[in-house]
Amino acid sequence: MQRISCGPFIHEPRFCAFAGQLNGVRARCPLSESFSSNLAQRLRGSGVPLSEVFSFVSSLYFRGKVSYAQTFARPPADCAGIFIITPTMGLVPHDMLIRILTLRLFSRSAIDVRNQLYCSSLRCSAKQLDSAIGSECEVVLLGSIATGKYLNLLSPIFARRLRVPAEFIGRGDMSRGGLLLRCVNDNRELTYIDVPKKAQGCDANLLRFSDSVGL
Repeated sequence: MQRISCGPFIHEPRFCAFAGQLNGVRARCPLSESFSSNLAQRLRGSGVPLSEVFSFVSSLYFRGKVSYAQTFARPPADCAGIFIITPTMGLVPHDMLIRILTLRLFSRSAIDVRNQLYCSSLRCSAKQLDSAIGSECEVVLLGSIATGKYLNLLSPIFARRLRVPAEFIGRGDMSRGGLLLRCVNDNRELTYIDVPKKAQGCDANLLRFSDSVGL
């Protein structure tokens, strides 16, 4: 079975997926007119790969997810293997070039099931990915399963093909980031499991809210 990362991977085809958010002081730096680094210059010019931007903003945790996905993702031919969950565009290939305008749009929206734009764009892009990868490809979510902001939207689309690392359960962001980097250094994959039933039920009230407004 193949695998994609929206978050991790095995020997079969697989995708990895994980989220990128613009929170905190570092997130405001690339958006500032006074920010004059090479990153800022490229954001205002030809563009910067999405994963590079979020690696700057989120530091250890995001770098861990990117490094892990690049090491272990094994997507089908002619398909991106690493996707980042964004606030306004849903699942986006990690190497897509973005410019400052797109980054500003990200900063004005939240990854939250009460956000109609976030929910609709993630569902739409996930359905497109589902159609492209076929029934034998796993999608590994390298992100939090403590809330329903990812699982409530992705589980109905990918069903049993959506997997999560067992080692993530009970860990915080920084702990997960360090774990992922150690796995890369040791060339050791995590253990992927079905989405826990308790996690699938998280934020059920918010999910009903998003359904009621037609997301």
